[in-house]
Amino acid sequence: MPKGSDLLVAALENEGVERIFGVPGEENLDVVESLRNSKIELILNRHEQAAAFMAATYGRLTGKPGVCITTLGPGALNLTTGAAYALLGAMPMVMITGQKGIMKSRQAGFQIVDVVSAFKPLTKVSRQIVSSATIPTLVRDAFRIAAEERPGPVLLELPEDIAGEETEPVAVVPQHPIEIPVAHRASLDRAAEMILAARRPLIMLGAAASRPRSTAGIGGFVRRTRIPFFTTQMGKGTAPGGSNLYMGTAALSERDYVHEAVDRADLIIAIGHDTIEKPPFIMGPKGPQVIHVSYTPATVEQVYFPQCEVVGDVGPSLELLADRVEGRLHHAGALLGLREGILGRITDRNKEDRWPVTPQRIVHDVRQVIPEDGIIALDNGMYKIWFARNYRTYVANTVLLDNALATMGAGLPSAMMASILYPERRVMAICGDGGFMMNSQEMETAVRLKLNLVVLILEDSAYGMIRWKQAVDNFPDFGLTFGNPDFVKYAESYGAKGSRVARSGELIPTLEAAFEGGGVHLVVVPIDYSENKRVLVDELRARVKPVQVPAE
Repeated sequence: MPKGSDLLVAALENEGVERIFGVPGEENLDVVESLRNSKIELILNRHEQAAAFMAATYGRLTGKPGVCITTLGPGALNLTTGAAYALLGAMPMVMITGQKGIMKSRQAGFQIVDVVSAFKPLTKVSRQIVSSATIPTLVRDAFRIAAEERPGPVLLELPEDIAGEETEPVAVVPQHPIEIPVAHRASLDRAAEMILAARRPLIMLGAAASRPRSTAGIGGFVRRTRIPFFTTQMGKGTAPGGSNLYMGTAALSERDYVHEAVDRADLIIAIGHDTIEKPPFIMGPKGPQVIHVSYTPATVEQVYFPQCEVVGDVGPSLELLADRVEGRLHHAGALLGLREGILGRITDRNKEDRWPVTPQRIVHDVRQVIPEDGIIALDNGMYKIWFARNYRTYVANTVLLDNALATMGAGLPSAMMASILYPERRVMAICGDGGFMMNSQEMETAVRLKLNLVVLILEDSAYGMIRWKQAVDNFPDFGLTFGNPDFVKYAESYGAKGSRVARSGELIPTLEAAFEGGGVHLVVVPIDYSENKRVLVDELRARVKPVQVPAE
């Protein structure tokens, strides 16, 4: 007779699960045994948080829920940051946690925490499985809920006595296709009227525009309307950044050069904007009109309150909207005259031969060694702003960054997941020394999995973004610096390769050699963050705000 754990694994196979990430415990041993006899690969991580980051990134890149597994109590609670990462970032994920027996227990309250309740605010659904017969239904429902709009994490807690219980065979629940409705005709007509009336229209591409199912329709809408566009940080790549319609990325909320176009626009078509992102622009009473186009209605905030909503399957809805306006937009390119100035300013000084290397030079050099379909996965730090502003993208989901929870420690695991999914593409994790050390133990996992992965560490021996904020707010420089290990030896101790860049001209050849050599290769380069204040504070404060163009 099958056990509950056999029913679980059969249900996971029914969902097409190929691999599970995690750190099992004794409460999961029946599940581990069932996995041993299945087609699913169990990838053992060195920390549960990294397992969640990898599962969430799988969901982000494929649109299908990634799966991770942990034991009860401390193991389960180590998933909390990963759950929040997936919830805010709209990444489908299913977490399976263990628990002591619920029918009887010989260990009293040892290690028992109410995991289901703890995860309720961090998930779309958090459930305990109390009967093996319900496992196929609960698994099917978990995957459905995780993947439907708005995607996110689901938790299933499987107690060890339910997992080990022998039971009658229970059939899996078959999947069926689910189509998302397109936007209502009235909303499409209303949006079309606003676009046709606009004198200076602008498109913004946000986080939800990066869903794998979205990008073809979005690219078609941009091409058919010829309206210039900019992106949020998590919307990078959703339309080709090499397009002559690209105006930049809003790495800051206001006053940056891309905001010259935002400030002059009289209409912004916000495609896929999700207010979990740090605001790409601040709406005000005298600002442009905004059309919200997304899978779900707008979340109205003080800084975001659109005047029109087009809610439905984004790609097909945009096709219908383009049908209404194509060939009729006589002012589509009104803001394109600003493009050269905006892009020219954000690439200023990106080839300077200074030492330590400046952020602009690092972004420039990384772009030189990453092909159009290559992937960079950014941890969270000061460099994220520079890459968001300056790094040009050509393919969707080739810049993996987190502008939602904005957690440190996710860069390396995210890059590992990308490398597993796309072994033929160049993949690079870009981390500060602080963020890297938060999950650096996963270097062993990467080596064990024989991944081809370059890890670039930007070394400033500090929590650089907070130190920058400290300086900007005129606080004394205090409490945010630390020492580092010898990163080259650290990488070698895991069986990886390591290199240290000693002058600015060495970065490109060092990165090229790392990719050509294959395997896991860590490259460390000192970074000079003095440019933060000069460019992102002094230069932008001194910039004269553009005069609003009156309506004609």
